[in-house]
Amino acid sequence: MSFLSRFRLATFLCAGLAACLPAAAQLASRAGPVVTTPHVRAELVAHAPDGVSPGAPVWVGLQIAHQPGWHTYWKNAGDSGLPTELAWSLPAGVTSGDIAWPVPRKIPIGNLANYGYEHTVLLPVPLAVAPDFKPPVALTGAPELEVRLKASWLVCSKECIPEEGEFHLKLPLQGSTALHKSDFDAAFAAQPAPLAQPGRITVEGDRLQVRLEGLPAAAQGKSLEFFPETTEVIHTAAVQGKDWTQAWQGDAWIASVPLAAQRSASPAVMPVVVALAEADRQAGLPIAWRAAAPVSGPWPATAAPAQVSPALKAALEANANAPTPLPQSSAGFIAALLGALIGGLLLNLMPCVFPVLAIKVLGFTRHADDRGAHRRAALAYTGGVILSFLALGGAMLALRAAGAQLGWGFQLQSPAVVAALAALFTLIGLNLAGLFEFGRMAPASIGAVQARHPLANDFLSGVLAVVVASPCTAPFMGASLGFAIGLPASQALLLFAVLGFGLALPYLAAGFVPAVARLLPRPGAWMNTLRRLLAFPMFATVAWLVWVLGQQSGIDGAGALLGLLVGLAAIVWSLTLRGRTRWVLASLTVALTAVLAGAIGGHVVRPAEPVAAAAAGQRWQPWTAERANELVAAGQPVFVDFTAAWCVTCQYNKRSTLADPEVMADFDARKVALLRADWTRRDPAITAALTALGRSGVPVYMLQAPGKPPVVLTEILGKNELREALARL
Repeated sequence: MSFLSRFRLATFLCAGLAACLPAAAQLASRAGPVVTTPHVRAELVAHAPDGVSPGAPVWVGLQIAHQPGWHTYWKNAGDSGLPTELAWSLPAGVTSGDIAWPVPRKIPIGNLANYGYEHTVLLPVPLAVAPDFKPPVALTGAPELEVRLKASWLVCSKECIPEEGEFHLKLPLQGSTALHKSDFDAAFAAQPAPLAQPGRITVEGDRLQVRLEGLPAAAQGKSLEFFPETTEVIHTAAVQGKDWTQAWQGDAWIASVPLAAQRSASPAVMPVVVALAEADRQAGLPIAWRAAAPVSGPWPATAAPAQVSPALKAALEANANAPTPLPQSSAGFIAALLGALIGGLLLNLMPCVFPVLAIKVLGFTRHADDRGAHRRAALAYTGGVILSFLALGGAMLALRAAGAQLGWGFQLQSPAVVAALAALFTLIGLNLAGLFEFGRMAPASIGAVQARHPLANDFLSGVLAVVVASPCTAPFMGASLGFAIGLPASQALLLFAVLGFGLALPYLAAGFVPAVARLLPRPGAWMNTLRRLLAFPMFATVAWLVWVLGQQSGIDGAGALLGLLVGLAAIVWSLTLRGRTRWVLASLTVALTAVLAGAIGGHVVRPAEPVAAAAAGQRWQPWTAERANELVAAGQPVFVDFTAAWCVTCQYNKRSTLADPEVMADFDARKVALLRADWTRRDPAITAALTALGRSGVPVYMLQAPGKPPVVLTEILGKNELREALARL
């Protein structure tokens, strides 16, 4: 094929790709199951374990993951706020019930208090399917139930942001839909159980005297939290033990609760919820109870109709004039695809990918004069890379759909995976150093298969590249991967495929463009020297992996792994011998290594003892969502470093920008609290915080000042960028 023909073919392919992008982008703009805003990630989820049919339990719900420091509201929002509203669009024959509200928590804000939810909450709604329901048939031929939802919620921190979203979900009628079973089970467990006796409430002056009977033995004698479902009746911010009291009389719970100064309701029946304190709750047992208590006694005269609090009113007016955040548009999806392609290209320069690059350099030099071998090797490598990225992305999406809290790079959060990679790179290093040849150690039949199918080696090297490279994608791919998690599965997988294509593109170009291939050196005696030289990056990678394991399993785990790697090297050496000596020493080293593994192998996967909390005056403190919220509520700015030991960029930023004396002086001058969220081992709380920030990997840097929304800085943290952000506090 001539150069002109190749140019025309490339132009045709580029034009075809450009024509396909708008169609793919249009898919991204349609309503899907997820809506992501700067403050929450909202997802429409379903639970139909017995399929969708009359009489079968069918639940749908809106799951809201809040950014740290933000909250939405219960059915009674308290002194300010608005409850979340759900408007369903369902086919004929299917009706929705009311929200089965989980128990809220009391959120004090100055001299006010709200009832609402932080972190992640699921608002379940039951669906009733009529016997005459006739479902439409999908394109696949299988009947399905189409559920549409328009939801609105008010999300607040120091300020309040009214938000809304449109959601779309299709449920198969046959088969089980139970990927979110754990989320629904948690929501059901958090709902109040009905009391057999309604109790009674008596109005005495400016107080309510509440009496509830029939509470179970697990609740008796415990301090209970009190949540009235009727709004604007009680003094919500009243402090237990100071403004209101509670006591037990036998098995009856009684409380004296002050009325609100601006009370506007005088109900004849008042539904109330009482709940155990969080410290008294036990898994598998009810945590709250509900009663619709009749009210007796004369109500005091009501004040003028209550108005929205001045702070909330000002926030709503300000937000009404602010531009509405754009939905995930076609331009955003195209930008994410472009970012994935560029990120994949730049990923070839990351330190954790270099060992695999070394292997590919050797492979190309061996086939320098064989253009056909170049092309086949490049295609096999590209296939391994793209399929591996699709597998990793699909696994993460599936596990998240099943309720697992994972993020990108999660494979290096497992000590077992880290140890396995260390063993693999040890073998590769010993092979490059010339200690053994795979062909000589393997049986003849296996060697023949390898010779007949050399493309398997190129494919597997692509798989290996992805395994070690994916934790390094965050510097270039943090926003794009966070974007992908909120997309439908097909579009998210397309993003992962483009990322893999970017990683493999240099090798693909070398295989198909002779000019690139000619830049590679010719084979010669220098290859043996280069091969042995490249063993040292492999051993350096092993040292890094041992260090990562030390962060996860402690010094004993790192020492145990080093001992087992020595045993592995001894086994490999013994297999290079000949005759009877080979079998005697090989049996001996295998036995000794097995005994060693039984004695100390458990240390490799055993979690290290948790580090004690930071002492007073220490600059960096361990992050928790509660600690961050406490500091912001107290008026102190907070800087959070989401990091991991296996993240190379995290370590670079930690030793450069975050160790710079001028940056540290700016932190001290503005009294910024420094918190470090260590994601080296799996931590669901950190994963939830990253998800709320629209990220799925580390590093992530967040700066939050009281009364302002959090600011997420770039992954490759610059000194000037950080100092400018601090100057705006």
